Amino acid sequence: MESVNQPQNDGRTAEEKAIDDWLPITSARKAKWWYSAFHNVTAMVGAGVLGLPYAMSELGWGPGVTILIISWIITLYTLWQMVEMHEMVPGKRFDRYHELGQHAFGEKLGLWIVVPQQIVVEVSTCIVYMVTGGRSLKKFHDIICPPPKCQEIKLTYFIMIFASVHFIISHLPNFHSLSIISLSAAIMSLSYSTVAWVASVKQGQIEDVSYVPRETSTSGNVFNFLNALGDVGFAFAGHNVVLEIQATIPSTPDKPSKKPMWKGVMLAYFIVALCYFPVALCGYYTFGNKVDDNILVTLQKPSWLIATANMFVVVHVIGSYQVYAMPVFDMAETFLVKKLRFKPSTALRFTTRTLYVGVTMFIGLAIPFFGGLMGFFGGLALAPTTYYLPCIMWLILYKPKRFSLSWCANWVCIILGLLLMVLSPIGGLRSIILSAKKYKMFS
Repeated sequence: MESVNQPQNDGRTAEEKAIDDWLPITSARKAKWWYSAFHNVTAMVGAGVLGLPYAMSELGWGPGVTILIISWIITLYTLWQMVEMHEMVPGKRFDRYHELGQHAFGEKLGLWIVVPQQIVVEVSTCIVYMVTGGRSLKKFHDIICPPPKCQEIKLTYFIMIFASVHFIISHLPNFHSLSIISLSAAIMSLSYSTVAWVASVKQGQIEDVSYVPRETSTSGNVFNFLNALGDVGFAFAGHNVVLEIQATIPSTPDKPSKKPMWKGVMLAYFIVALCYFPVALCGYYTFGNKVDDNILVTLQKPSWLIATANMFVVVHVIGSYQVYAMPVFDMAETFLVKKLRFKPSTALRFTTRTLYVGVTMFIGLAIPFFGGLMGFFGGLALAPTTYYLPCIMWLILYKPKRFSLSWCANWVCIILGLLLMVLSPIGGLRSIILSAKKYKMFS
């Protein structure tokens, strides 16, 4: 871990310094507070916001609004905890999620607790963004060139087109080099979210709109409710890269990185609220239980605006994919260079990153079920690292007094997060199975 004031003689050999300067997370510490704002917006406001009206249709007005508000509050609180813990030890910075986990749980146990969960989160998010990018490209094509004017093209090919972009830009070396892409993605997220709720309001309630559960059976509605919990959990997913983002900000004892980072986080969460709540409430109000699992797929008019919004989504998820992929690249390259003793090189980076993009593309082609994927991974993977793992580490490291406000708040978050992790994958898995029965990849 890097010293806060980065002294010249920090105990590392010349070789170790060269490796750290090559790795994606520690190679540049030049970011300003606004970098953290748009990186966090890009990481959080993604595919999840498009599925919120659908989640509302499975939750209902009362539970849906309540769960959205509670999730916003809990995740802001746990994000604050992670920002505070980034350099809680004088002279050290926890630049990666697993480094903080190792400090809390021990060197070996911390790795086993954090790394598998973080990998699942980041890989699953990249897979969902592969599907999202492909679906948005297909929607754009279908709007500007609808059948029978143009022949219908399967989603499979649009996912492959979207992946082709990442085969190129995945070779950017670090977070700092992603700044322009991430800023563009953050602007696009606010833009298409605004289009989604404004277009919903302009269209007004559809004929015979209904807010009753979409399933006729009680069991079906229960499974849908559980899936919707995962959809909401997936929407609040930025924690998995927050320490890596904070690692790009310079820090000294007089000016610790947590101050500019928290400033950026507050702006980011304000933008999150501007995106999430209007999209969820206006989309559900307009379409009721007939809304699709992607609100921009449901919207049809004005066609030019919806087509433009779908291209906004494509630009955004290009940036989001890269933000979530960068920590995976860092883990893989760290393992190869430090453990397996490979020489840091362009060839090694090219091979590692190309394989990763190829794997996420193939999985996206095999299971392109947006709603089910969000529900399943939102609970199974994102709930631990977002809702309760920061709280557990806070309790271990800071040891708040029993029954104090901090102690109670953390235990409430832990219990709610555990319930989300256990229950929502059940609904998401059922949704994937039902969708898979009707799906053919190329025919």
